[in-house]
Amino acid sequence: MYLSFREKAIVYGIILGDGYLQATGEKNARLRLEHGIKQKDYLIWKVKQLPSLFLGRPKFLKRVHPITKMTYSYVRHQSNSTPFLGKLRKVFYPDGVKIIPPNLKKFLNHPLVLAVWYMDDGYYSRKPDDRTSYLYLGKVSRQEAETAKTALKDRFALETSVVDKKDKGMALRFFAKDSKRLGEIIGKYILPLFSYKLFDPVTTCS
Repeated sequence: MYLSFREKAIVYGIILGDGYLQATGEKNARLRLEHGIKQKDYLIWKVKQLPSLFLGRPKFLKRVHPITKMTYSYVRHQSNSTPFLGKLRKVFYPDGVKIIPPNLKKFLNHPLVLAVWYMDDGYYSRKPDDRTSYLYLGKVSRQEAETAKTALKDRFALETSVVDKKDKGMALRFFAKDSKRLGEIIGKYILPLFSYKLFDPVTTCS
């Protein structure tokens, strides 16, 4: 299977973000996408960018929250199983649990990777006394968060601080200056659906 540089960048961003790599054998894995029904267009966009990986149509499903007992609608799509994804699973899930790998900088090889990651897990606070951005990393160790911090600084000259968001896990915080720079770096790759996550309105992709 051949994936272009752009397609690989999107895959890397998805894996860092909300995507899940599921083992399908000793050497292969598949990529599972899930989004709430309000973000179905975003999932469809991802699928359309990766036509050699995703076939068929997404499934529209419902689940009951175990605590609130409320019913949630969501959309799911799973990719083909490939050795390429199997190799990535060994990097990002070495013991079956997702990590931020020590060689993260290798995968942050284009702003599009960061843009997809941020669309998945980024947040911008528009409070007048805040105006900072966050990139949520999930339940990772502080050392892994520091790895992400260093990789963003080395690749994109972005300064961040590591924040423990307790139940939400670790996050990287971009103060106002670097929130603005983040928008300048990834703004043209951000879908209009997520323009609210940027420091200032910019021209986003179509």
